Amino acid sequence: MTVHVRAAGALDTREMADLLNAIIAKGGTTAMTDPVTADQLADWMRGDRSAWSVAENDQGAILGFQYIEQHPDLPPDVCDIATFVRVGQTQTGIGSRLFDRSRSEAIRLGYIAIDAIIRADNAGGLAYYQSRGFETLRRINGTVLGNGIVVDRIWKRYDLPR
Repeated sequence: MTVHVRAAGALDTREMADLLNAIIAKGGTTAMTDPVTADQLADWMRGDRSAWSVAENDQGAILGFQYIEQHPDLPPDVCDIATFVRVGQTQTGIGSRLFDRSRSEAIRLGYIAIDAIIRADNAGGLAYYQSRGFETLRRINGTVLGNGIVVDRIWKRYDLPR
């Protein structure tokens, strides 16, 4: 399968929302518990110092997306990252291709590090970020999700080359 990565745009948000909503409905990997809309994603994409990328196949179907953005709990030179790959398409190299672009965008935007906060019960997500070179900073115990489920989370950081 050929995977193409490019900047995400407003016309991608409906398919991105469908992909993310399938992940939310399946449960167990994201802290998000409520479905999102295309309009919500379009609003999120307008953030300052953010970069959104999609991975698609030869037919233009979106296989995954990733974004980096500023986060109010982080220093201004550190961005937050989130990765979403279509259910059933994980471990196929999509996330690796997305991260290549996000890493370059983070450097271009002036960040010195990328932080990821992953559910402690998301073995696939933890393995993904570990394989990219993220180091564990700390464990956050007892996070209550929107649906009342309590999970621990792992905070990881990737230092960018300077």
